[in-house]
Amino acid sequence: MHRVIRIGSEPFDISTELARLPAAAGAVVTFTGCVRAEQGLATLALEHYPGMTEREIARHVDEAARRWPLSGVTIIHRVGTLKPGEPIVLVAVAAAHRREAFAACEFLMDYLKTRAPFWKLEATASERRWVEAKSADDAAAERWRK
Repeated sequence: MHRVIRIGSEPFDISTELARLPAAAGAVVTFTGCVRAEQGLATLALEHYPGMTEREIARHVDEAARRWPLSGVTIIHRVGTLKPGEPIVLVAVAAAHRREAFAACEFLMDYLKTRAPFWKLEATASERRWVEAKSADDAAAERWRK
C-alpha cells in the first residue's frame, strides 16, 4: 500500500499529493482542514512531539488498512504558526470503492482529532489560549471502537 505520513511547516499542494496516489484506485476521498476565520483569530500555532506523532498516525493508518482494502493513504499535517484560511491537514485515501475510501478517511480524521499528539494555541489581538479537546470529537472517534 502506498503510504505518506508527513509533519512539517511547509504548505502542501493538494493536486501534487493526489497525483502520487495509486492511479488504479476506483475512489479517492480527501479531507482538507483549514484554520478557521472566526472570533478574531489572528494565528493558530501547532506543536507536536516529533517521532511520537508520526508513529501514532502510522498506527492508525495500519488500523484503517486492516479494516478496509486500501491502496493508498496520504496524511500531511502542518505545524508552526498559521493564519486563518491556511490549510492545516490533508487526509487522502485511495481504495477500489467509494464506501471504503469515505469510511477510512473519516476514521483517520476522527483519530487525528483525538489521538495524535498535536497541541494548538490560538491567538487573538488580546489573548492566547490553548485549544481544549472537544467531547464531540471524542464521541465521533468512539463510534469506531470494535
